[in-house]
This record gives sequence, structure tokens and C-alpha cells, in this order.
Amino acid sequence: MTAPDPIPAPRYLAKIATYDDALARLRALPRPLVLTNGVFDVLHRGHVTCLDQARSLGASLAVAVNSDASVRQLGKGENRPLYPLEDRMAVLAGLAAVDLVVPFDASTPRALIAACLPDVLAKGGDYTAETTAGAAEVIAAGGRFVSIPFASGHSTTTLIKRIRG
Repeated sequence: MTAPDPIPAPRYLAKIATYDDALARLRALPRPLVLTNGVFDVLHRGHVTCLDQARSLGASLAVAVNSDASVRQLGKGENRPLYPLEDRMAVLAGLAAVDLVVPFDASTPRALIAACLPDVLAKGGDYTAETTAGAAEVIAAGGRFVSIPFASGHSTTTLIKRIRG
């Protein structure tokens, strides 16, 4: 009797960067590069819609994800994030629209954005260039900021409140 073929590692793992290789991997992505960021604690339709629309703005989409410590700094509430960084990154990496997932540990991804200078910095509809970390640097380098309208009624905070009743 022969041993069964080993099951290969999930393909999405190749889309996940480490802190150490994030910048090199961002710089290697096809241009125009679109970058967005967030917590992505409970992925929902609003996230998927926003990420799909962001991807349509360039040749590749990178998603910078807040580390667990960074989420706590944001004051999102007790017991947040609900899922650890590795889980949140894996779910994002499984999406066809996403080319690379990059963690960041600071309260904002400004340093990461300034270092890689994406062609497009995209954020959800409640952000403006003036309120988005890194937008000034991207614009000064000739890139642009795009605010993507929210898919109405979809937010992690609202979902958590509904669950908790």
C-alpha cells in the first residue's frame, strides 16, 4: 500500500508578508500599486466590496493589517481584535482581489506607506486625504488618494453590537 499524496500548503499563504520582508515584497508588486489598510476583524460584505473596488484601481492590491497591539491602541473596544493577526491576514489573503497582505505594528501605517509609496492609497468612505495617514506623502510623490463609498449597512462595530444584543 502506498502512502497518500501529501496535501499541499494553502496557496494563500504565499500572499502573506512578514514584518521583515514586507517592504521588499511591496516594492516587487506590479504597478500601479494600490494600498489600503485596516483592522479587518470580522470580514463582511462591506470589506469585500471595498477591496474589490480598490483592486480595480491598479495592477495589484496590497492590504496593510493592524497588528493585535495596534488594534488595542485604536480603542476599538474590549476584546478586540476578535481574531488574531494571523487569522485576519489569512482570510484577506484568500480573497482573489488581494495580491499581498502586510502587517504593521504602529498606530498608523504612515511609515510603511511612505516607504513603499503606492500609486493609489484607497480607504473606506469615511476617510479623506486630510484624515488618512500617509495620504500626503502619496500625493506629494505624484500618487493619488481614493475614498471608496461604503456598502450601506455593513460595519464590524455594528455587527458586534447586534450580536451582543
